[in-house]
Amino acid sequence: MSIDFRFQSFSRRDLLRISAASLAGFSCSNLMPYLMANAGGKRPPRACILLWMAGGPSQLDTLDPKPRHANGGPIKAISTSEPGIELAEHFPGLAKQMKDVALVRSMKTKEGDHSRATQLMMTGYRPVGGALEYPVLGSMVAHRLQVESSQLPGFVAIAPFRLGSLGPGFLGPKYAPLQVSGSSGDPTTRANLTVENLEAINANASQIAERKTLLGMLRNNVNAGSSATAKHAAIYESALRMVETRGDGAFNLDEEPAMLRDAYGRSRFGQGCLLARRLVERGVPFVEVTLEGATQGSWDSHVNNFNTVKSICEVLDPAWSTLLTDLRDRNMLESTVVVWMGEFGRTPKINQASGRDHFPDAWSVALAGGKLKAGQIVGATTPDGNDVKDRPVSTGELMATILELLGIDSQSSNNSGDRPIPLVDKANPITELV
Repeated sequence: MSIDFRFQSFSRRDLLRISAASLAGFSCSNLMPYLMANAGGKRPPRACILLWMAGGPSQLDTLDPKPRHANGGPIKAISTSEPGIELAEHFPGLAKQMKDVALVRSMKTKEGDHSRATQLMMTGYRPVGGALEYPVLGSMVAHRLQVESSQLPGFVAIAPFRLGSLGPGFLGPKYAPLQVSGSSGDPTTRANLTVENLEAINANASQIAERKTLLGMLRNNVNAGSSATAKHAAIYESALRMVETRGDGAFNLDEEPAMLRDAYGRSRFGQGCLLARRLVERGVPFVEVTLEGATQGSWDSHVNNFNTVKSICEVLDPAWSTLLTDLRDRNMLESTVVVWMGEFGRTPKINQASGRDHFPDAWSVALAGGKLKAGQIVGATTPDGNDVKDRPVSTGELMATILELLGIDSQSSNNSGDRPIPLVDKANPITELV
C-alpha cells in the first residue's frame, strides 16, 4: 500500500478546521480539495473579485475619515489591527483585517459625471467617442486568464449596475460577463441569486445531444470558416457546459453552512460576495459584485449622506470582512485580489441637504489579497480632504497594479483588428504595493 505524503503538509490548523466542521455537521467537500491542492504544492488559479460601489462612496465616511475637521461631519474614526491606520466607525469588521488590506487615499481622476467616470474606472480609458469600444477590466482579465475548458465563464457580474454600454468592447462577446441577479424586490428573496435559463427547457440528455449534432451540421454548411461563426460556436459551447453541469454547482448557496451565510449577511450583496468566493473557487478569474444600495439608499448621497452611508455599511462591512476571512481560511487570499472602489468620491464640504456631491479630485480605494504589500496606506489628502497632498494616483496606475497582482503584464497590449491597444493608458503599477 502506497502512502501519499502530501497529507503531511496539512497544518494543525487545517486538521482542526476539518474536525470542527465535521462535528458541527458542515460538509467538508468544498474545503478538502483546496487543502489537498495546497498540500501538494499547487495553488488555486489567480482571480480578482471587484466590489463595485456604484454611485461613488464618500471617502471621508469610509476609508479616509477626518474626525478632527468640520468636513468630517459626525463620523468617528476607529483604530485597526495595523497601528496608525484608522477607518470610519462603520467598519469594525474590516478594521480587524487591515493586515491584509492596503488603502490608496490619493486617487486623483478627471471625470465627475457618473457615466463617464464609470467608464474611466472600469476600462482605464477616458470616454473620447469614436468607433473603438474599450473592454472593461473583467473582460481583460477573462481574456488573459480564462480556461477554455471551464464549465463556467471567465467573467461573472453579480447584481450589475451599469451606466452606458460597458462590456467586452473590441475583445468580443466571448468575454462579456455572465450577469447574475436577484430579480425580486422582496428583501426575503433578493438573496436568491439566479442565472436565467440555466436549466435545459423540455429536454433530456439524449435530446440535447441530438440538438448539438444538428447544430454542428448547420455550422458546417453556413460560413463554417468565418470568425463570427467561430465566436458563436465558442459562446454556445460555454453556455452548454453551464447547462449540462448546472454551473458546476456554484450557484447552489444552500450547500454553505447557515452560519457562514449569516456572517456574510442575507442581503443580495452579502450573498453575492459568498457566490463570488464559490465562483473563484471553481476557477472563474473575475467576479464583480455591485453594492448600489437599492434598499439602503444610494452611494450617490447628495442628500442625507450620513444616515445613508451608515445604512449601506451595515450591509457592506460584514460581507467584505467575511469574504476576506473566508478566502484566507481556504488558502485562497494569496491568489485572489479583492478590489473595493466606485467611480469617484464625494465632496469634503457638506452641502445644505446634509449631503456630499461628486468629487474626483481626492478619494480612496482599497485592495487586498494577491501578492499585495498590505497593511499600509499609499498617499494622503490634506487635513480638510480637499486635495491630495502626497502621492497622487491615477486610474491607469491603479489598473496597472491590479493587473500585475494578477500576474498579467500591464504594459502589454490587445489587438483591435491590426491595431495594438495597450491594456493600460500610459501608466505603471504603484510600486509601493507590487
